[in-house]
Amino acid sequence: MWLSPVLLLLCLSGSLSLMGPSSVTGTSGGSLCVRCQYEELYQRHKKYWCRGQYEATCEKIVETNGEEKEERSGRVSIRDHADKLTFIVTMENLTADDAGPYWCRIQTTWFLDALSRDPAVHVNVSVSAATGETAGRTTCGAAPATFPGLQSKKNLSSEEVLTYCSGQSSW
Repeated sequence: MWLSPVLLLLCLSGSLSLMGPSSVTGTSGGSLCVRCQYEELYQRHKKYWCRGQYEATCEKIVETNGEEKEERSGRVSIRDHADKLTFIVTMENLTADDAGPYWCRIQTTWFLDALSRDPAVHVNVSVSAATGETAGRTTCGAAPATFPGLQSKKNLSSEEVLTYCSGQSSW
């Protein structure tokens, strides 16, 4: 099967380098966390969480400094777990104003590097009204299962890649 290189690049750019949940829902007054998984290649890079409709113009909220320690900005914290190739963003004391589009991102570009872009995953955050049972609860959204072939380092056919990227895979 012939696969357009552009289509393959679009599929792989979001799937291989950085993965995370497409949406997460928390309750008003509670907390939520977002787990984003990345490739070993990005272990020493800064990771960050930003808000905005478009990744190119999102406003950075909090970022790691390249170490495995928690960084905080107000009610939002981020921590890189490099040994697990995962970083976790936590939003606390949620309000309805926290709902909207966010991005998990990895800083890879430099000031003069205009042609490349940081790996990014769009995460839609929803905040629902708290009930007596859900008040103060923490909700966590995780990245989908690791992209097949990434851990095993096996080569995949273009058909396997398309099946996985379309969400029809049983991996």
